[in-house]
Amino acid sequence: MTTDQAGQAQPTTDDPQHGGILALDVARAHGVSTLFTLSGAHVFPMYDAAVKTEPAMPIVDVRHEPTAVFAAEAIGKLTRTPGLAVLTAGPGVTNGVSAVAQASFSGSPLVVVGGRAPNNRWGTGSLQELDHPPIFSSISKSSTTAHTVADIAPTMDEAFTLAGSSHRGPAFVDVPMDEFFNSAPAGRPSQGNTTAPVQPDPDALRAIAELLRTSERPVLVLGTDVWADRAEVAALQFVQETGVPVISNGMGRGIVPGGHPQLVTKARSTAFNRADLVIVVGTPLDFRLGYGVFGGKEGATPARTVHVADSAGQVSSHADTAATAHGDLSLFFTGLFDALTAPAAHGRRPDWTPWLSTLQTEVAAATARDTELLTAEADPIHPARIYGELLPRLADDAVVIGDGGDFVSFAGKFVEPKRPGGWLDPGPYGCLGAGMGAAMAARIARPSSQVVLLYGDGAAGMSLMDVDTLVRHDLPVVMVVGNNSAWGLEKGPMQWIYGYDVAADLAPQTRYDQVVTALGGGGEMVTDPREIGPAIDRAFASGIPYLVNVMTDVDAAYPRATTGI
Repeated sequence: MTTDQAGQAQPTTDDPQHGGILALDVARAHGVSTLFTLSGAHVFPMYDAAVKTEPAMPIVDVRHEPTAVFAAEAIGKLTRTPGLAVLTAGPGVTNGVSAVAQASFSGSPLVVVGGRAPNNRWGTGSLQELDHPPIFSSISKSSTTAHTVADIAPTMDEAFTLAGSSHRGPAFVDVPMDEFFNSAPAGRPSQGNTTAPVQPDPDALRAIAELLRTSERPVLVLGTDVWADRAEVAALQFVQETGVPVISNGMGRGIVPGGHPQLVTKARSTAFNRADLVIVVGTPLDFRLGYGVFGGKEGATPARTVHVADSAGQVSSHADTAATAHGDLSLFFTGLFDALTAPAAHGRRPDWTPWLSTLQTEVAAATARDTELLTAEADPIHPARIYGELLPRLADDAVVIGDGGDFVSFAGKFVEPKRPGGWLDPGPYGCLGAGMGAAMAARIARPSSQVVLLYGDGAAGMSLMDVDTLVRHDLPVVMVVGNNSAWGLEKGPMQWIYGYDVAADLAPQTRYDQVVTALGGGGEMVTDPREIGPAIDRAFASGIPYLVNVMTDVDAAYPRATTGI
């Protein structure tokens, strides 16, 4: 062994280390600082490494494996370096499948390490013997087995490098139990992710600049990958210097801060229907964006669509696009601005003031309409009233997490973060139950910020037992449940299709707040709209996991513009 300048013991290339240490050393090199797991013997070496190496790595152990993976995925979203979840073999690993799928759809950097039945018993029916990698192959960037202890470090290094490189996503590695306990020389330490940024094609930038220069009614859409690619500064600078109207979605929210005069998300319908050019950066042309078709209603000419992604494989292949580009998104915005203002433009700077003014008028009208809902005195409570009370109580650096259907759709309508990295949702996969893990990650990654988890009552039932984890690990989170005693996102559409609904009702006025209290947190039920604000104040002041359980009107459905189909 050798020692570093602080006097800590450091392995040399000749010092054998067990598989858990080899794996954790690589994870540290790639920026991991927390291990999320649910205890299982197949992965004990990872725990031993976390406890005994210096400095020790915190272990957050949860009550159901999906929460561990959702938490690691959210760490990846918030820190933009891969999160780490460690799952025991068999059902421990398969319990994480939906969360890995969410990370795949959301482009979240994530590494999941699975235990595996030992090599020396393989094929004989040992406990939880299952070949995991084929299960994950379609929802991960890589899915493989480190077959020997000597394979662990290079396999882990490749997994973290892939997970953290554009286009980001999950990687899965499992390790046979006997090899995890075996030892091998530590070898050369990993240097972390050193992938060089990809320069967007200059010809593509010039083509997009010309489309933008000749446009009268452009709209710029900023998506999750603008944040994930660390392009938020370049994007905001481009927006402010050009005057282009902006709509944001996913973790693109907050890049242009809420209240900014160019943020026209509240005029989304008018913007998309009347635009002559829509430039979508860092998000798929999926159901959330009309599959890339904008305008064209009532005989009007459809808008031209430009799609820009962080990597070639993410550029739309189904949409009819006027131009595309891919590469490092910071370089895209700076390169596009240079192309837009190049001498070849003869000093012509586009002036979209009339178009922006039209959209700002729409934003003002929508804001006025929203005020009626946000202050509604209806009985039962309109879900929008909850946001009317929450919004003025949110700090600029708050992290708001959505986990639900109809209730969280209202959050998407009303919550406009002031800073980037302040919004988490399941993304296009739409996986309920993700919020609790995300709340854990937010409290760890942003220890001084407000963390608010917005729950539909259906989603709350999927993960509320992990309040126990919040309590045990001293992770105070404010949870607000919009409790309409139904699967609201399904109840209304089924009534519309069939004239009745089935399998859509939950028990009336379930006391989710008492569940949290029983697990060591705090909470209360609210039935009077005037009591929502004071209850939220008590939640923030409590310093413990606290749930405000608000009874809402099941008939106050979100006015949905798309079914996602």
